Amino acid sequence: MSFRPVSRPRRAAGLRRQRGVVLVFCLIVLVVLLAGGVAVTRSMNASLSNTGSLALRRDLVNQAESAIKRAMDQTYPVGGTAAANKALNYSPTPLDVNDMGIPNALLTDTAFGAVGSTANDMDGAIGDLTGGVRIRYVVDRMCDIAAQSATDQGRGHCVPITREAVGGSAQLATRAPPPVQPIYRVTVRVTGPRNTQVFVQSSFTKPES
Repeated sequence: MSFRPVSRPRRAAGLRRQRGVVLVFCLIVLVVLLAGGVAVTRSMNASLSNTGSLALRRDLVNQAESAIKRAMDQTYPVGGTAAANKALNYSPTPLDVNDMGIPNALLTDTAFGAVGSTANDMDGAIGDLTGGVRIRYVVDRMCDIAAQSATDQGRGHCVPITREAVGGSAQLATRAPPPVQPIYRVTVRVTGPRNTQVFVQSSFTKPES
C-alpha cells in the first residue's frame, strides 16, 4: 500500500501575509487617531484659555465703572491750584496721549506722579479672588486755557456741549449765546492678574464751580 503526501493549501501562506498587512494598516490608523486626539485636546485647552481671558477682560472693564463714577462725582474748580488739581487726578487742559489716545500719565508711574496722586488708586471689587486688581484714573478737561471757565473761553477754545435755547423771551430778545459746558474726559487703567491691563475711556459734562 502506497501513501501520497498530502499537500497543504497554498492559501495559508497568503493569509499570513494578508494578516500582516492588516496589522500595519491598523497601526497607521491608531497613530492617526492618536494624533487627532492630541490636536482636539490642544484645541479645547486653547478655547478654554481664550474664554477665560475674555471673561477676565470683561470683568476688568466692568470694574472700571467704579473709577468713572468717582470721577463724575468730583467737583473740578476753575483755576484751581496745581496741588489741588493733582489731588483730584485732574488736568484743566488736555493731557498728552499716545497714538491710541491713552494719556501718557497712565503709562508710567513717573508720568502719573506729575498729574495725579497714588492715594486715589482703587482696589478691585473682587480683590484677592483674582490675585489683586488695581484701578487708576485721570481726568482732563477739553479746553485750551487752564485758568478760565469754558463759558469764558467759548467754543473756540473748548470742546463744548451747548444747551439749546428753549423759548426764553429774554434770551431770544438779546440773542445771548447758550452757556457752554465743558467736556471732561476720564481714562481708567485697570491692572489685573499676570499684569493684564485694560484701558477704558469715557466722557461726561457737568457745570463748572
